Amino acid sequence: MLRRVSTSEPQPVGRAAVRLLQGYVWHPQEADIDLEQFLPHELDLPAQEGPEDTEQEAAHVLWDAVNPPFAFFENGEPTASQAFYQFTVLRVYDTRPSNDALHADASAASEQLSPLLDVTPEGVGWQLWEDLRDL
Repeated sequence: MLRRVSTSEPQPVGRAAVRLLQGYVWHPQEADIDLEQFLPHELDLPAQEGPEDTEQEAAHVLWDAVNPPFAFFENGEPTASQAFYQFTVLRVYDTRPSNDALHADASAASEQLSPLLDVTPEGVGWQLWEDLRDL
């Protein structure tokens, strides 16, 4: 699931680390699931418009174990039996692009991650949304 968080268009000012996707990944605590087997730590996204000699960094894929951010799922099932991870995709830019360009990067990241998340083992869930805020 991908949702969009809109922000006002900031003025480009020097290097910027921007969160493209944000959300959670979870699985039953007793499941022996290592997300390292399914998810990369970097995504090669298309290069932004700019000088041809500028090399664009890959987007970074991060996940950190956290306490469940809510007590129950929508179906009423308690979240306490799940291992939760805060999930973030970020990219560092030499100059902060427009929100339209960031949206394109977030969409490209989502397109690369979706097939990887779709083949995770039974019981792995996720909720991701676009979040174009500076870090």
